[in-house]
Amino acid sequence: MRLLLFLAFLVVPVLEIWALIQVGQIIGGPLTIAVLLADSLLGAWIVRREGRRAWQGLQTALRGGRIPDRELADGAMIIAGGALLLTPGFFTDIVGFLLVLPFTRPLMRRLGSWFLARRVRTLAGAGGGPGLGMPFGAGPTGSARSPFEVFDAAAHARPGGSGPVIHGEVIREDTTGQATREGRDLPNG
Repeated sequence: MRLLLFLAFLVVPVLEIWALIQVGQIIGGPLTIAVLLADSLLGAWIVRREGRRAWQGLQTALRGGRIPDRELADGAMIIAGGALLLTPGFFTDIVGFLLVLPFTRPLMRRLGSWFLARRVRTLAGAGGGPGLGMPFGAGPTGSARSPFEVFDAAAHARPGGSGPVIHGEVIREDTTGQATREGRDLPNG
């Protein structure tokens, strides 16, 4: 993923500069700048209009007691598309318009959900990935485990059922100041 982001930040600006030079050679520099300004202004107008619609849809879903998953995804795509539309360049503008326009947004939403589902499956199969070593996700039999199931299993494994066990060492001082050590398993809590 890091390599993909690195390549995106390296390749996209080079492609944008190349496209600007090619278009500038065909239609001229001033007209190229005018086209970039026009599509930025058009993009800002569409972002404002679609952002307002997404906000109204979010409020309607919340008032209706429905989880606003589609509305939140639309809002995120509108924000990302607006940022791409304000970035000078033709390739970023194309992707920005695909994210912002109401008739292309459902396709981009499906593409985004496919990518995120694939990414979640990859992370779950790898045990959460680096830095995400949580005991949740797919269990040894492939069934999903909840965060509470891990602690419940530890509590029922002990005779007292008082919770997970913390392995440690107890250091006691007697009245003479002499320290003694005892190895024990202490219940957490």
